[in-house]
Amino acid sequence: MNGPQVGVVVIGRNEGRRLRLCLQSLIKHDAIVVYVDSGSTDGSPADARAVGADVVELDMSIPFSAARARNAGFERLMSRRPNTEFVQFVDGDCEMFDDWLATASGILSSRDELAVAAGRLHERHRDATVYNRLCDIEWDLPLGEVQECGGIFMIRASTFNDVGGFNIQLVAGEEPDLCFRLRTAGWIVWRHDGDMAWHDAAISHFGQWCKRSVRTGYAFADVAWRHLRSPGRFSLRPVISILLWALVIPLMAVIPVWWTYGFSLLLLLLYPVQVWRIARRQIRDGRDSADSWVNARFMVLGKFPQLIGVFRFFRKRLLRQQSTIIEHKDSAPTGSA
Repeated sequence: MNGPQVGVVVIGRNEGRRLRLCLQSLIKHDAIVVYVDSGSTDGSPADARAVGADVVELDMSIPFSAARARNAGFERLMSRRPNTEFVQFVDGDCEMFDDWLATASGILSSRDELAVAAGRLHERHRDATVYNRLCDIEWDLPLGEVQECGGIFMIRASTFNDVGGFNIQLVAGEEPDLCFRLRTAGWIVWRHDGDMAWHDAAISHFGQWCKRSVRTGYAFADVAWRHLRSPGRFSLRPVISILLWALVIPLMAVIPVWWTYGFSLLLLLLYPVQVWRIARRQIRDGRDSADSWVNARFMVLGKFPQLIGVFRFFRKRLLRQQSTIIEHKDSAPTGSA
């Protein structure tokens, strides 16, 4: 790949075959690839070295997090190639499209006001489960200037360094937090309409989806707490929504049921109404009707496990306990995942 100096940071934990596909899609480019491993037991570090990646194995005595892994990868990358202009962050369950690195670096080179360029992420096995389908819908984000992006994106190395990288105290929600700090500093986060990567969520059952939703609630609460004094109180609105739909309305429906002769239970009709409202809005925005309805149902249902995540955050904060990662994927110690 000709043009500006590009480096890649890949993070993973027990990704097995997914990691090998990821690294093979990257190592062929003229870019240094650093793989950061968070305590895998499936031979991932050896697999990464076998294809030519520089490997960082995190100290297992310190709690793992995606933020910590990405920062460690960035530091190794810059020590190996200090003149790197742009850094692509990738999760080990993704396979990059061949032209994405050149496309993203070209976008950032041509527009000085952009800090981040992200593209379209596609779920590899979209129709395998409804949960994979929900992930693919989630990846279909607005185009142009956006408030935040997921963990797969390219950023200016100097800008990433200037804002202090990812906040390693966050075990979830580190990407929205980074994007918020970038926008506060005057930068623009940009989403391009081009294909960026295949993603393999590997969510096969309801329990995994619930754990992922718990992590989402935890992330909302943690980020909202850290930016409580910020203009607009970043991330507070989704926390209020979780509390309303998963706590306040159920309590208002159930607690007075005896002295309202059961009429308070009519409040539960708000849930199908909310599903209808969300689905109709998404259909008006151009989303497929079937996708809109399934997404709306799970958006409302997801408030309940998200509430667990909110409570978990405040419990840990009250007890001054160390935050730990919330994993939804089944481990693949044999490397065959």
